[in-house]
Amino acid sequence: MRERLPLWVQLRCGLEPRALAALAVVLVAAAVFAAQHFWVGRPETVRAPELVEQGAAAPAPAPAPATDSEPELSPGPPVPSAAVPSGRIIIDVSGKVRRPGVLQLPAGSRVADALHAAGGVKPGTDLTALNRARVLVDGEQVVVGGSIGGTGAAGGPVAQPAGPVSLNAATAEQLDTLPGVGPVLAQHIIDYRTQHGGFRSVDELREVNGIGDRRFADLQNLVRP
Repeated sequence: MRERLPLWVQLRCGLEPRALAALAVVLVAAAVFAAQHFWVGRPETVRAPELVEQGAAAPAPAPAPATDSEPELSPGPPVPSAAVPSGRIIIDVSGKVRRPGVLQLPAGSRVADALHAAGGVKPGTDLTALNRARVLVDGEQVVVGGSIGGTGAAGGPVAQPAGPVSLNAATAEQLDTLPGVGPVLAQHIIDYRTQHGGFRSVDELREVNGIGDRRFADLQNLVRP
């Protein structure tokens, strides 16, 4: 061992046992460090990343199950359309016309339009008390014939009053003889006088449901409280 060491080492360390042991430890440590450094720095094989196909859609998440706090909504039954198309009105024309019955007319039609749709009035019918220029409303009844209407709700002849009809005493049939007043509007008049204790003036007729300014103008000279 001594002969194999370099000369400068032999001279420097004096070849003492302790010096030889220390030198051996340093050499071993240097060899281990060199081996570790070489192992860490060695080249490694790297795998290429997998290609992701463009446009691939991610799977849609499954719908969450319904809970008691959020019940599933089921489609309800279809909503039926209105019985009367928009812009149309239903009118009942009775009395002395060629084709009495329930007619469907455009909104804004007048009494003359209803008479024409009913085939016209019968010969000899007196239309003096009938305002043919009046605008009709939906659900109205037009009774043709006589001095102020001609027929009652049941279709039979009605005795014509000698003077204005009393709003506080007239029956539904008597009110029905007034121009533009059908069974529905006659019942509204009776309901109003029942709720308010009667009519105190003809002007209160304006407050009845279904009576506007034009209809009031047709009735104000034909009625009294």
